[in-house]
Amino acid sequence: MKKIHLIRHAKSSWEDTSLDDIDRPLNQRGIKASRFMAKHMAKAGCCFDHVFCSPAVRAQATIELISRSLPERDIQWRTDDRLYTFYGEGLLRWFKSFEEPVSELTIIGHNPALTDLSNILGDRLIENIPTCGYVQLSLDAACGWHEVSRYSATVTAFLRPKKLMK
Repeated sequence: MKKIHLIRHAKSSWEDTSLDDIDRPLNQRGIKASRFMAKHMAKAGCCFDHVFCSPAVRAQATIELISRSLPERDIQWRTDDRLYTFYGEGLLRWFKSFEEPVSELTIIGHNPALTDLSNILGDRLIENIPTCGYVQLSLDAACGWHEVSRYSATVTAFLRPKKLMK
């Protein structure tokens, strides 16, 4: 079985309005959520083996904090400029062009792209992946990344920080 793990970056700061969007850091709530959600994502089945991250500061900080919160794992990631997108179709093209023979991919990115991609591929509607939210999509193992298409996946996990922090 192939799996796609989607992680929306944690809550970012709007304190410094002079920063470009790509340069916005996490705020305190985002830092706390990243640390908190790491173990929940791992428990839900996120293996963090093949991780690709948007170049945005807030996305990079999210995976860095998740990695530090799971010291027993050696989480490595690659930055891919194509993941700094707000369009689900752009992410779908990224998956279709992926050629490495791996069975699981983890993406740290942005909305509305992640929610759109989940709804393009998944078997159930997700209205919004919140900041530091996590969605796991499972696909048929025989399906190549270039064959990923509409409704070809099953949503097997959807974690929201606010629901777990209660």
